Amino acid sequence: MGESRSLARNAIGTADLTFLVVAAAAPLTVMAGVAPLAISIGGIAAPLGYLLSGVVVGLFAAGFTAMSGHVRNAGAFYAYVGRGLGRPAGLGAAYVAVISYNLIGIGLTAVFGVFAASTAADVFHLSVPWQVWTLLCVAVVGVLGYLKIALSAKVLGIALALEVLILLVFEAAVLADGAPLSGQSFNPAGLLSGGAGGMFVLSIGAFIGFEATAIYAEEARDPQRTVPRATYAAVAFLAIFYTFTVWMIINAVGAGRAVSVASGAGGADMVFASTADFAGRWAADVMHLLIVTSCFAAALAFHNASTRYFYVLGREGVLPRPLARISPRQGSPAAAVALQCALTLIVIMTGIIIGSDPYTVIFLWTNGTGIVGVMALQALTALSVVAFFRGDRRGYGAARVVVMPAAAFLLLIAIICLVLADFTLLTNAATAVNVLLVAPIPLVFGIGVVLAARIHRRDPARYAVLTGTDLEEPVHV
Repeated sequence: MGESRSLARNAIGTADLTFLVVAAAAPLTVMAGVAPLAISIGGIAAPLGYLLSGVVVGLFAAGFTAMSGHVRNAGAFYAYVGRGLGRPAGLGAAYVAVISYNLIGIGLTAVFGVFAASTAADVFHLSVPWQVWTLLCVAVVGVLGYLKIALSAKVLGIALALEVLILLVFEAAVLADGAPLSGQSFNPAGLLSGGAGGMFVLSIGAFIGFEATAIYAEEARDPQRTVPRATYAAVAFLAIFYTFTVWMIINAVGAGRAVSVASGAGGADMVFASTADFAGRWAADVMHLLIVTSCFAAALAFHNASTRYFYVLGREGVLPRPLARISPRQGSPAAAVALQCALTLIVIMTGIIIGSDPYTVIFLWTNGTGIVGVMALQALTALSVVAFFRGDRRGYGAARVVVMPAAAFLLLIAIICLVLADFTLLTNAATAVNVLLVAPIPLVFGIGVVLAARIHRRDPARYAVLTGTDLEEPVHV
């Protein structure tokens, strides 16, 4: 694997970086697999919910990208929180990021097996167990994770383009039908329904992954400009695309029937059935195929994010130092790739042996914990931006580095409370199980804080370089 300790430089540009993070959000999986549930919970105002969620994420992105011009580190949350709230909080955030991104990636490999097995049976009449597909996913993700990051970006870019294209086909078919489009979806009064809180849980969760732009800063060309541009592009695209697509889903079945259809027995197939009705059976079959590639793309994206955190923490000695080893030929964190694949195999094989359902247990439980962790990291980072620029705004306006990140922090905390209150909706598990699923987040954060204090006491010089340093010549973007 070699002894290099530097990731490949100048390996990815703005477009590559945008593909990496938008693919992590898995637009087709979110729209075909989650949007019907959001409609059933939040009603026909769901499109407005996705739009407002994009606004919250945009508020976060404003301060997030400002800070990216001053702090560059492949362990983005680790560095940002450390520079803003202190090294103990930064190290705690790093461990939360490690567990969160790994859990989301592991869950995605399991649900990939579910989608692949279902599609193989429905479209090709092949009976291949989900376990086989999932293990194949682990192997292919590992290979792509080991190869140059630019290759992963190209694979994700192709997958993303295809899944967006099939949704555009569906939307164009609905528009071409000529039926009147309902404007009720954008009436703010619709958000006053009792299910709006649960709907926001799903709509905010649909954006998770966009913040990974900063993780690739060390590998990006001109990162002071590339990272902000990719972040803004990802957030803007997802907000507009999600909002319009959910609106088209509602109009496809009719505003008066949308909630009952989404809540009924066929709710899970709502988007596929509507695609077949408006664009033809062929389009629905293609959508079935592309939801598999969408899920694979997300699994690969979260694998890459997880390995970058392993790499950074190994480089700084707060995880085993061999994790900082880089492949001299590929410029990838080879040791971290191997560890992430091994962890995925351990969890998946454990689930297989004890007979856990791949969707309702392996996927929903791991992603439930991971989503809470990432949202908590976003809230901490928003607060860190305010603290970082408190004494010196470094030429930025107060709106960008104080008002907007502060608003994002408050809104994210409120949403996290909603998630925790309705956590059973995600896991369908008993309260005791839910507590155990969420407990690792504060636990590993506390471990990081304690470890930082120990390093400070025993090795002040090492403590001083934790979470990196400010860039000498930051660029305002």
